[in-house]
Amino acid sequence: MTHTVPEPLPKPDRTRTIAAFVITVILTSFVAATYGFGFYLFAQIVTDMRKDLGFGYTVVGTVTAAGQLGFLAFALLGTWVSTRLGGGTVTIGSAVLCGLCLVLIPTTDSIVLIGILLTILGGTAASVYVPLVEIVGRVVDYRHRGKVLGLISSGTSYGVFVNSLLVPSFVGSGNWRGLWYCVGLGTLAVTAVAAYAFKRFGLFYSPTSDRHDEAGHTEDPAAHDTTSARAGWRMVLVRWVVIVWIIKFLNGFACMPFQNYLSPYLREGLGFDIDFASQVWGVIAVIGMGAGFAVGWLSDRIGVRRSMMLCYAMFFTSAVLLVVAPVGYVPMVSGVLFALAFYPIYGLVPAYVSKSASGAAATVIFGVTNVTQGLGGIVGNYTAGFLKNVTGDFMWYYVVIAVATVVLGALVLQLPGEGSADSFVGRPAPNAVPDKESSHV
Repeated sequence: MTHTVPEPLPKPDRTRTIAAFVITVILTSFVAATYGFGFYLFAQIVTDMRKDLGFGYTVVGTVTAAGQLGFLAFALLGTWVSTRLGGGTVTIGSAVLCGLCLVLIPTTDSIVLIGILLTILGGTAASVYVPLVEIVGRVVDYRHRGKVLGLISSGTSYGVFVNSLLVPSFVGSGNWRGLWYCVGLGTLAVTAVAAYAFKRFGLFYSPTSDRHDEAGHTEDPAAHDTTSARAGWRMVLVRWVVIVWIIKFLNGFACMPFQNYLSPYLREGLGFDIDFASQVWGVIAVIGMGAGFAVGWLSDRIGVRRSMMLCYAMFFTSAVLLVVAPVGYVPMVSGVLFALAFYPIYGLVPAYVSKSASGAAATVIFGVTNVTQGLGGIVGNYTAGFLKNVTGDFMWYYVVIAVATVVLGALVLQLPGEGSADSFVGRPAPNAVPDKESSHV
């Protein structure tokens, strides 16, 4: 009775910290692989693959579109499967599938088979991402989720950076097939380590038993019901959930075309040379590697909504600069602002969801956001191409982007504070939320 601080307490805290760090690194590497390798590697070496395999740009466009459709299909499928098998199983399974597809691409000369594999790769980018909110909610303390999800969202920039290091050596020697083998085997090796870590930290589980476990720690039947998959689908009637889905649609509508048409606008519309356009993209990539974590860290201190408003303000300014003063080094400044806003925003939305919902419900809500984002990207890219054909200039879509960011800012203002009574529908009072969320593994 004389011991006021029991000895075993520090060990769980250290274990939880180690688990949070390891899982953060693993999830960031998964995003780097599925997005950086699965989505963007083909675009970087398509010229060399065309010369070797003899397909045209019509095929390139078809394969790219198929990858977007794969993303949408797997976003829905991943959401459904996650509520039945658990987020850990879906994430590891998606990473294994990604690694296998990367390894199989160089084994064939059939562009049809390569197209199918690239479509699946586009899908794994969605299915590996859908369970992130649930997994982070189980491992990472409430007060650190913003910075963790911000870092994970920057995984794409790490993948692209790795590509930039590997592509010159492999493609320079005419060995594009070896590049696919390299990133594929590397992905499978990381996944093997990740599977062990997931098992070690208890991230393979049955959603049904997990809900029973949560029910055993609360006397409020409604509390664990809001974490179920059924509750997640019912949240289509919850105002803040619908607002989040609309925000993700507009993110896809504005952010994806901004990125896709930036180089053509700089070179064809504004007359900059390829060296300057490459410098702008290089700056965007470098800044993106740290922007997600930095803004995520900020969101844990000032709130997710305020951080989102900051990002949309920078995004608005970036678009306006390309419209009103695209001369000299102003496009470079625009690129810096874009990078500071683009990568973090993809971590802030899941951070908000993870602080306002949990369990399978969070998976369902975030899974649908990936679908709406993909639809927004499709609509945005089509609209940008349509405006270019009608007006002869990409500038007008950047006007549309500026308007869209104003709408996004207005929508963010309509969101309740994360962790408040308004966001936790049917959950305990807000002063109980941080303690419950930060203590539940």
